[in-house]
Amino acid sequence: MDGPATENDINGFTVLLVEDFTHLAFSCAIEPLRIANLLSGSQLYRWRLASENGTEATCSNGTRTLVDCGLDPVPAGDVLLILSGINVEKRISPGLLAYVRRERARGTKIGALCSGAFVLAKAGLLENRRATIHWQFHDGFEERFPDVRLVRSVFVPDSKYPTASGGTATADLMLHFIGEAHGADLALAVADQMLYTTARSAEAAQRYSLQSRYGLRNAHIVAAVRLMTDHMEEPMSPSEIAAKLGISTRQLERLFERYMKCSPKKFATDLRLERARNLLLQTELSATEIAHACGFASAGHFSRVYKSRFGVTPSRQRADGHDLG
Repeated sequence: MDGPATENDINGFTVLLVEDFTHLAFSCAIEPLRIANLLSGSQLYRWRLASENGTEATCSNGTRTLVDCGLDPVPAGDVLLILSGINVEKRISPGLLAYVRRERARGTKIGALCSGAFVLAKAGLLENRRATIHWQFHDGFEERFPDVRLVRSVFVPDSKYPTASGGTATADLMLHFIGEAHGADLALAVADQMLYTTARSAEAAQRYSLQSRYGLRNAHIVAAVRLMTDHMEEPMSPSEIAAKLGISTRQLERLFERYMKCSPKKFATDLRLERARNLLLQTELSATEIAHACGFASAGHFSRVYKSRFGVTPSRQRADGHDLG
């Protein structure tokens, strides 16, 4: 830097901690700002922590964090970042939604980290806009907010409502902010200080490719899994998948037995059941609605198959309340 930062140079952030927020994302939001100040020798950034009760917030690992303020107006020109984690829909209160809407009316730039996109979407801020959320919340979010253009990127640098998918993706978004405001050299220096040598762009995917995730090297298997994933509501039969791939049904079955140690039908059913489990834990959809969304003929059939796979009925799974995050 050529000299000390002036008040106009300082970027401020208010990080609103929603109960059960994710501690990893919290650290990845604050530490890049601290390090940017340290490396520049100036106070480029200031931040304050907020919570609905104005005293503290508890994260999903049980740690309690003291905050600086309650739902007070965000200083002019500052960014409001909403950070939540598990049980997010249960933690969205009328007061929280009213606060977000007031800040939107004031022209505040409002971002969301981890599952925070739920808050923005429920407040009506994300309709027809691109946004991202942690991959474990995708199924529930898509069913709940079909008008949001949900993407599987690590972050979306929207000019009004930026979103990051949580975890270290939060650091990627903060490094993006730093680079925009103070140049790529400082952003890279901050990443180096964090020993973060794989800073990602907004286009990076949240999860490993199918090839990496399943250790696959066979193009037919990869294409088959993609077809299964894309057609969960109306599942394709193994013969239909094989025809799409230009191979015989028997060849498809042999490939699955070799690479996945199961039949194509079982693999597809397991994918649909995993999605059903996400919807049970993340939404208030009925068992009948979830059965339809996951390609099961009826709620009764869905319940039987679900219990066989997970050892509990869908109703018991929901009652147990083990949320994802």
